[in-house]
Amino acid sequence: MQYRTLGRTGLEVSQLGFGAMRLPMTTVGETNVVDRDKAVPMIHRAFEAGVNYIDTATFYCDQDSQRAVGDALKGWRETIVVSTKNPYYDEDESAWWQNLDDSLERLDIEYIDVYNHHGMNWKHYTDDVEPRVSKWMQKALDQGLIKHICCSFHGSPDGLVNIIKTGYPAVITVQYNMLDRQLEDAIALAHESHIGVVIMGPVAGGKLGGDSPVIADMVEGVDRVPELAMRFVLSNPNVTVALSGMSTMEQVEENIATCSDEVTLSGDDKAAIDEHLKRLKNMAATYCTSCKYCMPCALGEDDGVNIPHVFGLYNRGKVYGLWDSARKAYAQINDTKWIKGRDAAACTDCGVCEPKCPQNIPIRKQLKEAHEVLTSDDS
Repeated sequence: MQYRTLGRTGLEVSQLGFGAMRLPMTTVGETNVVDRDKAVPMIHRAFEAGVNYIDTATFYCDQDSQRAVGDALKGWRETIVVSTKNPYYDEDESAWWQNLDDSLERLDIEYIDVYNHHGMNWKHYTDDVEPRVSKWMQKALDQGLIKHICCSFHGSPDGLVNIIKTGYPAVITVQYNMLDRQLEDAIALAHESHIGVVIMGPVAGGKLGGDSPVIADMVEGVDRVPELAMRFVLSNPNVTVALSGMSTMEQVEENIATCSDEVTLSGDDKAAIDEHLKRLKNMAATYCTSCKYCMPCALGEDDGVNIPHVFGLYNRGKVYGLWDSARKAYAQINDTKWIKGRDAAACTDCGVCEPKCPQNIPIRKQLKEAHEVLTSDDS
């Protein structure tokens, strides 16, 4: 396993981090819990291979991830860097401290190495963290309950740059992968500012976790898309750790094999990836660009078709060859709370959306095509 210095913390951490968000689950009675018989051996296998960074959060795995990680840490605590998060931004200081106390209890540890404001953005920083919550973080640091004040980030590139310039976090955890490179410049700035950079979603939330002949051919000698995705992220010299949300022992073994040696891509490899992705992006733009001018559907925001989302999944398969992840995501549209609207089967063929499309896409026709291919077994 290769190790990198985590910014100004001085911690030497494995370039592969264990993301404990997608641990295998089981049911006890009517309660969903982490399957300890599968999850703990997976985590231990990663530790044995040299992985020394693990990341969890309050709500992961139906609020059981921290306890499962705590079980896995028994006998390993002194060699492992533990990262977890506090999602509280409101005004009740006791509620923030309760979150910290709960995390320490669930993890069964005396201190947290990397303690994050969960999902911080620039507004959270200016409205909540700088004037108030940072003071609580500092108290926890002074008391030795946490070792480093950090944040996970969800927001715009400008917002991340602003946060970096404050010098406040010692480590940032951000989204970055082959399909989402909008924070690349900010990541470089963080590294220059001696802030550790932890990447979540190196396989794009599972999008790059399956096979794709379109993407696998980018670099000679790398046939598996997840391996290429991990190599892409870790070949960025500004990245410290790539978190992988592993849910099977096979994924653990594949990531260990990829990350045991120095993970590099040649200049020619990077140029080939850039050119190929640019070509694919231009191809995607000839379809739906998700401008959302067609929305809302005439049936309403909740009951109508979420046209951009359906077409986004269609593009994922049609352009990038990621049919497996596209089909899985499509099957979940109607049951996913954070997605407004429904799949293409809800279309009544009214045609109200079509005159609104600046690209003159035959929306009704393409919705039918998308539904057919996203519900079939053939690509």
